[in-house]
Amino acid sequence: MNKLLLSVLFVLGSFAAHAATITAAQDPWAPFVQKDVSSPGVSVEIIVEAFKTQGHTVDFKIMPWSRALEQVKSGKIDVLVATWFTTERTSYLKYSDPYLENALKFMKRSGDSFEYNGIESLNGKVVGVVRNYGYGDEYLNAKTFKKPESNDFIANAKKLVAKRIDLTLEDELAAKFTLSNAGMNLDDFSFTKNALSVNPLHVTVGLANPNHNEYIDAFNKGLIEIKNDGTFDKILAKYGIK
Repeated sequence: MNKLLLSVLFVLGSFAAHAATITAAQDPWAPFVQKDVSSPGVSVEIIVEAFKTQGHTVDFKIMPWSRALEQVKSGKIDVLVATWFTTERTSYLKYSDPYLENALKFMKRSGDSFEYNGIESLNGKVVGVVRNYGYGDEYLNAKTFKKPESNDFIANAKKLVAKRIDLTLEDELAAKFTLSNAGMNLDDFSFTKNALSVNPLHVTVGLANPNHNEYIDAFNKGLIEIKNDGTFDKILAKYGIK
């Protein structure tokens, strides 16, 4: 066997050793995560394409948020594809560079004149939240209003219609997609102009995962590549996001 062939085999072997199938999970959250093979969601497509540039494939599964978070935290699944930052989560998750932003707004019943003007404007309200979502430390630690938990956003939307809660929280674009897909009437709801927060979206890997640094570095490098070659913008355009 000649030296050139040995060199080629060594390079290919090294690449194969570093290439991996990365497992990923998230709950349905249109248009970012969707139950659609041809249009799996903005976040899913960004993650797949970014990792592909680094030689990795992604095996993505939809599951409830709390379960996905726990599986990634323990290292049983590699990646959460769309995670908001909280200080508490840094104790068990490693964050990527941000790749998109969400404006987290309050959803209310149509005709409700409420406008969000700081945490104090929520005093006495009942605001439905999704269990284990990262709404920010100030909001989560506030004691002047109630924050009953549900398993998902649609459960909170139904509580809102039934007047069991006063408000709930979601990215406006994601909320409208989700309500429409669930067959709910968008005219029943409206959104505050002011957002609770603008939350960068990150890929995260559990610190319990021995490859957490490698996978986050690979995503960050891949993100730069797909932004530079136009893939990133094509994905956004596919879902109608500017």
